[in-house]
Amino acid sequence: MSTFDDRERAEEARYALNQETQFKVMARRNKLLGLWAADLMGLTGSDAEAYAKTVVLSDLEEPGDEDVFRKVRSDFDTAGIDRTDARIREQMAELLPVAREQVLKDSK
Repeated sequence: MSTFDDRERAEEARYALNQETQFKVMARRNKLLGLWAADLMGLTGSDAEAYAKTVVLSDLEEPGDEDVFRKVRSDFDTAGIDRTDARIREQMAELLPVAREQVLKDSK
């Protein structure tokens, strides 16, 4: 039974690591999205970093990407930035593999 228990513990550890990595990837993607949006809104330096942080934190409202999308959409509307919903979602999708690569590179 010890071998089975060891295998179960290893699988649980692998699952936890995968979940942690996925969380980091999504947080990095949201930061990159925030920096992209900040640039379009004319924010630079610490203001851009602060804005990107608010985008990352917006992802804690509910599961999935809708909370992040709504945040950026609302901020674009307020700032008068002309980007379609499709373009925002496309940017989110484009940044996901970039974020994954950065997180995996940082973990080595």
